[in-house]
Amino acid sequence: MSTLVEGAVLSGIGVGRSAAVAPLALVRPAPRAPEHEPVGPDAADAVHAAFTHVAEGLAARAAAASGNLKEVLGATALMAKDRALIADAVKRVEAGTGPATAVTEAVAGYAAMFEAAGGYLAERVTDLNSVRDRVVARLLGAPEPGLSLTERSIVAAEDLSPADTAALDLDLVAGIVTELGGPTGHTAIIAGQLGIPCLVRVAGILDVAPGTPVAIDAAAGTATVDPGQEVRDAVEAIAAREAALASDTAPGATKDGHALPLLANIGSAADVPRALAAHAEGVGLFRTEVLFLDEATAPAVEDQARAYRAAIEALDGRKLVVRTLDAGADKPLAFATQPDEENPALGVRGFRLARTLPELVESQLLALGQVSTHSTWVMAPMIATPAEARDFASRARAAGATTVGVMVEVPAAALRADAILREVDFVSLGTNDLAQYTMATDRLRGELADLLDPWQPAVLDLVAATAAAGRRLGKPVGVCGESASDPVMALVLAGLGITSLSMSPGALASVRFALRHHTLAQCEAIAQAALAAGSPSDARVAALTHMDPEARATLGL
Repeated sequence: MSTLVEGAVLSGIGVGRSAAVAPLALVRPAPRAPEHEPVGPDAADAVHAAFTHVAEGLAARAAAASGNLKEVLGATALMAKDRALIADAVKRVEAGTGPATAVTEAVAGYAAMFEAAGGYLAERVTDLNSVRDRVVARLLGAPEPGLSLTERSIVAAEDLSPADTAALDLDLVAGIVTELGGPTGHTAIIAGQLGIPCLVRVAGILDVAPGTPVAIDAAAGTATVDPGQEVRDAVEAIAAREAALASDTAPGATKDGHALPLLANIGSAADVPRALAAHAEGVGLFRTEVLFLDEATAPAVEDQARAYRAAIEALDGRKLVVRTLDAGADKPLAFATQPDEENPALGVRGFRLARTLPELVESQLLALGQVSTHSTWVMAPMIATPAEARDFASRARAAGATTVGVMVEVPAAALRADAILREVDFVSLGTNDLAQYTMATDRLRGELADLLDPWQPAVLDLVAATAAAGRRLGKPVGVCGESASDPVMALVLAGLGITSLSMSPGALASVRFALRHHTLAQCEAIAQAALAAGSPSDARVAALTHMDPEARATLGL
């Protein structure tokens, strides 16, 4: 029996807007190294073999995955191949430590260094521990940690690594609940991409007995243990509402016909069919670093061109906005990432690679230039100055790109948006990183989620300033951060003058509905009400207050 009473409601941070009810299934815990572990004559070879087996397994899962899952699995596979980590574990074995214990101790040392470094490295401790757990299980002849589902279930765990997620039969995952994590962590992003209702930072979920029915409501941020009929009916109503919203397939526009194209974020050409099935009008963010993750060396120009051409052909003339390589910070690449950076989120990432690896930037632009069409736009991440925007635009146009832009993720770029827009054809706001850099808060730290709220007044001010610059110069200003997926925020963005919204495919239906039930004038009033607020919560409440009541009710807001 659960230690929680029937109908108990646990609170957390919801990801997305959907809901589900199903029996709870707990992720199998990882095996632990036994005390007084013996050291056999082949222990060092066994450690090498175990790391190799885990790395190959993760790489295979990455190859079969798409989008964010492919990205993070590829990065985790690189961890399992890390020579220094393996050498540390082998050295401990040779000194007389049991193999599973040696791996555990070696990983603990690296995890401590990652946590001390903070930022991106601290977030990767979950993935590092996932490698440890799989290697230890291999050494002990135990099953890998994870979960084999036999029925549709709510999956619960302390936290889920990308490898844990990839091992799940996603057709049987009704929802995901974790005790740790944050709304912009790997689990939340992947769940959002797949349209799975998800709650993170839910204290007490692991106290619920496996098999107990649990209802989760991502919009409300609640998990109800052993729900009654009233809660079950509410979940069914939410599911019916989401299905009704998805039936509207019209292009994105306000009630009075002001066009606002709704686009999808993808990681590879394999993601295009799902985006089009959700009636995306194109792609507003193609994260090209996903194509590089499994590579020990930079892919050849021909290989890159083939991957870009596949996405262009799959979109069949629809808009494709390609973001050039954003290696560094939370997207390390074996051949590009600086291993000695103390704070990689503030280091050589994005277009800054032109300072250290100019040939990598040039080869990608050359590949894009070879396949560029009138509907293919190219933009660079991590632009901070007009001079950088000018440099990128010159390189991209020389390579054959016809429509060139940059990302606005750094407050300096938003503050100088007029000058930057004079150098390029368009800009796209990456609101996740913009919030991170504006609030001086690592966007992967769940305990700081309140500071990363896209409704933070300082962040809204920078978005508004960028949109205003676009209006003055008559150039497009899109948003491809996750704030675009919030139907209420979408109304604010429309009212500020944003010209396109790009998001996870699962969010398109609710955003489309919200826009189609408000005029542009209403959106402008909603935007001004949000900008006048003094706190994130007040800004959202102000926006909700100005929304059409029937639209609010339909959206369950």
